[in-house]
Amino acid sequence: MGDWSFLGRLLENAQEHSTVIGKVWLTVLFIFRILVLGAAAEEVWGDEQSDFNCNTQQPGCENVCYDEAFPISHIRFWVLQIIFVSTPTLIYLGHVLHIVRMEEKRREREEELRKPPIRDEHGKIRIRGALLRTYIFNIIFKTLFEVGFILGQYFLYGFHLRPLYKCGRWPCPNTVDCFISRPTEKTIFIIFMLVVACVSLVLNLLEIYHLGWKKVKQGVSNEFAPDGESLLLGADEPGDAETIPEQNCPTVLDCLPAYASVRVVAGGAMLILNNILNCYD
Repeated sequence: MGDWSFLGRLLENAQEHSTVIGKVWLTVLFIFRILVLGAAAEEVWGDEQSDFNCNTQQPGCENVCYDEAFPISHIRFWVLQIIFVSTPTLIYLGHVLHIVRMEEKRREREEELRKPPIRDEHGKIRIRGALLRTYIFNIIFKTLFEVGFILGQYFLYGFHLRPLYKCGRWPCPNTVDCFISRPTEKTIFIIFMLVVACVSLVLNLLEIYHLGWKKVKQGVSNEFAPDGESLLLGADEPGDAETIPEQNCPTVLDCLPAYASVRVVAGGAMLILNNILNCYD
């Protein structure tokens, strides 16, 4: 099902080029989504289909009723959600790496020219130009994906599992009663995942507010410098660009709060997520 540890390493690298709120968003993704999903998935949802029982002996009726009740497994739905909301961040990281490489080539060609300062007077790296536009679009698309998956979950399942599901789908001879195992426990888990998704959504909105609507308007216009100056070149005036704290530490782990050991969490989370998918193959 793919190398999830590779995804974890990419998201970990994205921490170095994110704002403080962006770092918190990635921590929420790793701890409260991937790890919790892995910890509870097998125990809560392992019997999802095997214990879905209907009071009929009609061949095929139970299978079609299960398909009607659960068009897609909750686990697979949440895994898809994690993949989709992570993709904009990975695209942003790819843009960062591209700009860094372009800047290195430009320096080699123009060593004799005077360069604007890389950092501001506070020692912070500036995000500006095309990189700022990419970062803004990254947040916008993450927000849209979060809203889309929340609405999708609502229209597919709702946010509450009823113990009894009535099904009249062919080839059932009539309307039959089907029973879902541990509906209360699963409902609690569904609500928890919904709350975490809403927290991620709020963090995205706060980050847009943090960047400022003025910067959003500037970011989608053509008033900024070209790509080569986006990441490492300083802004000409204060307020021209969003800044990120300087990373004066050997690893990303050392730059994060004590509660957010991202390298350990990301590696373990991706391993757990891979095991989840293997269990449901």
